[in-house]
Amino acid sequence: MRPTDWWREQVTKVAEARRHEQPSGRGERITPHMVKEQLANVDDLSSLSLTINEEEVHVFFLDTMVDLTQVYETVFLPLQRSDGKDPLRVLPYAQPCQSDDMARLMNNLLRGHTILFFLDRELILHVNTFQVEHRSITKSESEATVLGPQDSFVEMLEINLSMLRRRLTTPNLKILAYTIGTETKNRVAVLYLENIANDENVERVKTRIQNVEYQGFVGMPVLKQMLEDKPYSPFPQFGLTGRPDNVTAALLDGRIIIMLNGSPDAAICPASFLEMFSSPEDFYNRWSTASLLRMIRFFGMFVTILLTSSYVSVLTFHPEMLPPALLTILSQSRSQVPFPPVIEVLFIELVIEVLREAGIRMPTKIGQTIGIVGGIVIGTASVQAGLASNILIVLVSISALLSFVPPNFLMSNAIRLVRYGFILMAGLMGMYGQMLMLAFLFAHLLNLTSLGTPYMAPGVPRQWTDLLNGLVRAPMKFIVYRNRMSRAKRKQTRPIGEE
Repeated sequence: MRPTDWWREQVTKVAEARRHEQPSGRGERITPHMVKEQLANVDDLSSLSLTINEEEVHVFFLDTMVDLTQVYETVFLPLQRSDGKDPLRVLPYAQPCQSDDMARLMNNLLRGHTILFFLDRELILHVNTFQVEHRSITKSESEATVLGPQDSFVEMLEINLSMLRRRLTTPNLKILAYTIGTETKNRVAVLYLENIANDENVERVKTRIQNVEYQGFVGMPVLKQMLEDKPYSPFPQFGLTGRPDNVTAALLDGRIIIMLNGSPDAAICPASFLEMFSSPEDFYNRWSTASLLRMIRFFGMFVTILLTSSYVSVLTFHPEMLPPALLTILSQSRSQVPFPPVIEVLFIELVIEVLREAGIRMPTKIGQTIGIVGGIVIGTASVQAGLASNILIVLVSISALLSFVPPNFLMSNAIRLVRYGFILMAGLMGMYGQMLMLAFLFAHLLNLTSLGTPYMAPGVPRQWTDLLNGLVRAPMKFIVYRNRMSRAKRKQTRPIGEE
């Protein structure tokens, strides 16, 4: 058994033990006084005691989670006109609560439901009156495209699910709801297409979500890290998107989608390394243009991790590899630099990272100015002060631009991190260190899995039909098969007449 499998097995056992130890939340009969004690010092709690048709009714709701007009029209007004009828007939959207399940009642109340206590009837009802302001549907900022749909997910799970329902009008779209987070009680939805998704993958996702033990989640990227196979790897093992068209295409390909209430992102699993370099616009472009752009993104990754490290290794250990004319230009450019090449490269790389972080944290207009002007001023000043060479400024700029080419932002961050490892190995052992680091990188990628499937699929293990939509995107008429990494297993059928 591998260490990671043993660790996951132990976490599962601990989670199961905690689940059995937790009380079910049921006990004595719930009274309005118990609700007030549970929500003491909660200023947005409205507690009303009314007499309707000579019957005492206690009402509880949170002002910040409901629309008062809706509460009056859907709850109070029908009750006033009920003339003593059964509340379940007067309130068609009401549902009864367990009279001894305090945990479920509090969960409904905190989610925007209105709780009604009919003391004479010994009846407790809850009505969904949740209504809050939310962000309107806008264009995607992180996955902008020229062609194709322009809508993106918002922070409300119900709106996101409705956007997918409009695209997939089929009863095969299954949605499983879960509640995770001991404090936040986050709602999680797992989506897949029945008879298309792999049943083993669906069970893996369900098991991992049920075994999550954490206080709460503020976004899907946080939850995604706790569900991935190898949490210590810098590479993302689940896809992450905020576009409904991406999610729809993934569902049709047999993938499983995880969505979190309060997050505009959706996780796609399983995912492969090559898919991190695919853009939503690849399927809207012609196949030739899409294939060229994919290859530029993929090979750009190797250029960005090898460009500046090759500068270090060649100048430090292998100057004979350069033509004499180019070596002369490099020598003249570095004649005023007092530092070894590895220190010079690390200094400029860190300056670029600082400028990038400063541009992100500042307001948009100021951040763009800081990024452009700061890069020009600091680069020119560094060369004039003898802290860096002209050629290095060009190489670092190209390397920084290529690191942002992958459409997946998390993959871009992983590539930038890996680049520093190549630079340090090049400064220690030259070209041999680069090749050693490259071999380690390939070994790590080959050892990664996404939901139990190889991360380097379809390249390793090789699936020829999947290569039609891999590094090169074939014409759409040839992409008729789903990726084998997410394909459902065929049921074994016996020949006719065989017992």
